[in-house]
Amino acid sequence: MTFHSNIVKNLLLKLPADRAHDIAIKMIKYSPEFLLKNKNIPEIPTEILGIKFKNPLGLAAGFDKNAEAILGLSNMGFGFLELGTVTPKPQFGNKKPRIFRDKNTLSIINKMGFPSVGLKEFKKNLIKNKTSNIVLGINIGKNKNTSGADNIYADYQICMDELSDFADYFVLNISSPNTPNLRDLQNYEALNDFLKVIDKKRSQNIPLFVKIAPDLNNNEINKMAEVIMNNGCDGVIISNTTVSRPNILKADFAKKQGGLSGALLRDNSTEMIAKFYKITEGKLPIIGVGGIFSGKDMFQKICAGASLVQIYTSFIFGGAEIIEEILLEFLDILQENNVKDYRNIIGIDNR
Repeated sequence: MTFHSNIVKNLLLKLPADRAHDIAIKMIKYSPEFLLKNKNIPEIPTEILGIKFKNPLGLAAGFDKNAEAILGLSNMGFGFLELGTVTPKPQFGNKKPRIFRDKNTLSIINKMGFPSVGLKEFKKNLIKNKTSNIVLGINIGKNKNTSGADNIYADYQICMDELSDFADYFVLNISSPNTPNLRDLQNYEALNDFLKVIDKKRSQNIPLFVKIAPDLNNNEINKMAEVIMNNGCDGVIISNTTVSRPNILKADFAKKQGGLSGALLRDNSTEMIAKFYKITEGKLPIIGVGGIFSGKDMFQKICAGASLVQIYTSFIFGGAEIIEEILLEFLDILQENNVKDYRNIIGIDNR
């Protein structure tokens, strides 16, 4: 990775977070390859659900919401990208400012609210920018003003129908705290009805994940695992952002509305991964998200039960270099423990 990306990262971190994100997307989209190419990414190939990944470290949904920067992000060394959240109709999302950073705790609070160019433009961007060099997940959600169960189900279904030619896997986002009443879909009865409809209408054999919140209690986790396993889903993503506010946060940052991500979410998400892995006896692949800043963090998520992992906040604070750093450290840990295939240690702490 060239020195350019460090300069860019430091400059972006001095800007308001909303503005920095918009500029970062444009820079990755339009920058020449030498600025982005990461040549020292180790090969850690794996296969999950019949999908071949060049490495198990991906970019979480929320960064490239509109499928604009696929090639640049792929060049950085990610093993897979999750695009979106995309909604059927265009929508602005919540008013700006809607992203807030805290460098002291390596935390971000966002209240984005699914800003999206909408399905039509998202699809155009995919046609223009898709590359065969990387696995693409597509994260889908409902429009803010969509109400009524049948209409909500239709929002998700149309996204799956229209984007099936581009997705290696789909993600049902039912856990963002920034769309009113969205998390109601996590309730047992609502989720059971929702997944039954989605499973019945699925016409493609594309793996389907459900992304859940980290704010569930043990009883809710048990029920969610049951309904997900019983309704044709292929995997789960743990976890989305949290509405909790750890005491370590300064008051002016903690009072910001939205979901919290970053280092303070690490232990919570890892514990949820472990619980879900135990309940499901490792039968559902888990993508682990939340507080991964190092190869050690990645190793812990996988030992807890994650088959793949994703980063977001560490990418914002660490820049493109963080991808190489995490993967190289993770590979060192595997070698130190004489692990030839990391899939052998998935969930090893909870078997």
